[in-house]
Amino acid sequence: MNQQLQTILDFVQQNENLTAEEKDRLLKAVKKVDSDLTISEFKLERTEKIKRTTAILLEETIEELEQKRKAIEETNDALHQSLENLKATQSQLIQSEKMASLGELTAGIAHEIQNPLNFVNNFSEVSNELIDEMNEELDKGDLEEAKAISLDIKQNLEKINHHGKRADNIVKGMLQHSRSSTGTKEPTDINALTDEYLRLAYHGLRAKDKSFNATLETDFDESIDNVNVIPQDIGRVILNLITNAFYAVNEQKQKDEHFKPIVSVSTKKIGDHLEIKVTDNGGGIPQKILDKIFQPFFTTKPTGQGTGLGLSMSYDIVTKGHGGDFRVDSTVGKGTEMILSLPIEVKNHENH
Repeated sequence: MNQQLQTILDFVQQNENLTAEEKDRLLKAVKKVDSDLTISEFKLERTEKIKRTTAILLEETIEELEQKRKAIEETNDALHQSLENLKATQSQLIQSEKMASLGELTAGIAHEIQNPLNFVNNFSEVSNELIDEMNEELDKGDLEEAKAISLDIKQNLEKINHHGKRADNIVKGMLQHSRSSTGTKEPTDINALTDEYLRLAYHGLRAKDKSFNATLETDFDESIDNVNVIPQDIGRVILNLITNAFYAVNEQKQKDEHFKPIVSVSTKKIGDHLEIKVTDNGGGIPQKILDKIFQPFFTTKPTGQGTGLGLSMSYDIVTKGHGGDFRVDSTVGKGTEMILSLPIEVKNHENH
């Protein structure tokens, strides 16, 4: 086979833009040309005619390939634009999910803030009365009694400061929950974080549905030091699991009025990992659904009650964001256990 035809043959065989049928057709054409050229050594007149035919065929082939190249470029541009649109939509959906979960907590936040505010108000009023008493004792010249009253005022101020900081921490935690993650890990008290979200979620649900009640059980491993995690992200995961557990036991309660809802939350240090468990005694998850729960947009909740993004986001946060493990154990009729396993990365405060 001559050099030109061999080049064409290689070109056709290596071209990924051609279908198998097109390649086959072109290969046959090239082989036919080769056969004709062999014969043309003996028939010079026919050789010229075959050369002209080959030139036309090549021209058509090149034109066809050029058209396919342009079509592929246009398709690539369209796919790139679609990908950008998808990323933008995904970001919007994730932010919507964050704000939706914050909305779930609103009533709980109000309840939790009200408690320390009540303490602040009460101790402020008592302290105001004590100052009047102290002034009276000073007017009488009874310095000992005035000093005793001043100690009571000091204790009240310490209590006011304590409860003020408590309210401040709740507000800061919720602001952190609503904002986009910085992706920065910091030393975090996992037990406090878990307990905080458990109470906020519970009071939030109770505010929306006064008939809802559940037994809350906690078992926190006190040997766990501050762990280096992204607090707002892990907080979202814990909140999602607790909210799902409440939903499961509430659904079971609707079916059986004698049912006693129980939601348990525990932490445990196992070697170089921290394990967080959220357990409910709801109706459990069937195997066919269990295989899909981490898929984006999959939800068993009625329309408008769930985005289907909670568990898929949680799974990504735990596995991709923290190099951890996320598994689910569930038995229909008995309940569900969500288990997070996070590598412990302790960071000293002085190095932080």
